[in-house]
Amino acid sequence: MSAARAINHHADHPGFAGVTGVLCGLVFLLVGRAKARMAADIAQLGPDDHVVDVGCGPGTAARIAARRGARATGVDPSSTMLRIARLVTPKRTPITWAEGTAESLPVADGSATVLWALATVHHWQDVEAAVAEARRVLTAGGRLIAIERQSPEEATGLASHGWTRQQAEAFGALCRDAGFDEVSVDGQGSGKGAVWAVGATRR
Repeated sequence: MSAARAINHHADHPGFAGVTGVLCGLVFLLVGRAKARMAADIAQLGPDDHVVDVGCGPGTAARIAARRGARATGVDPSSTMLRIARLVTPKRTPITWAEGTAESLPVADGSATVLWALATVHHWQDVEAAVAEARRVLTAGGRLIAIERQSPEEATGLASHGWTRQQAEAFGALCRDAGFDEVSVDGQGSGKGAVWAVGATRR
């Protein structure tokens, strides 16, 4: 697969720091709810769940998980994003915030029932290592969920921050090869809200 069509075709993104990180974090607070609710619906979260939100940004999805009764761990490589997440999250919310990457999660083996990555896999540095890490932290039967915006083959710039069908299916195949079962690749939504949702279950 060429770099332009790789699953992580924006792995060279510089990240979110300083003023730019703050501005992006505020934008993400406004635009991230739909994917977060979709992930929570797919996971069918309950009070026995522990969700690891990889690339949690300002924490929208982790807070939705907590509101559905789950315990959550929000992991992000950006200290700026985590600072925003902590500021906007009510105290006593059952969320732990931790700095880390998809390839090196600060989470114990087999401690999570759900791990999701919402619009972040296309930024991962090493997708195979990150999927192996997801398998490590998930308990047997745990669910991996990745949601990315549907992106046309010819998209460039910001419009390319997402996946084509080929990229979504390639991620599903990688999960299957890494020891996940019940792999699904589904297109959901329409228009600008259309996304690819990839789900998999840890053996």
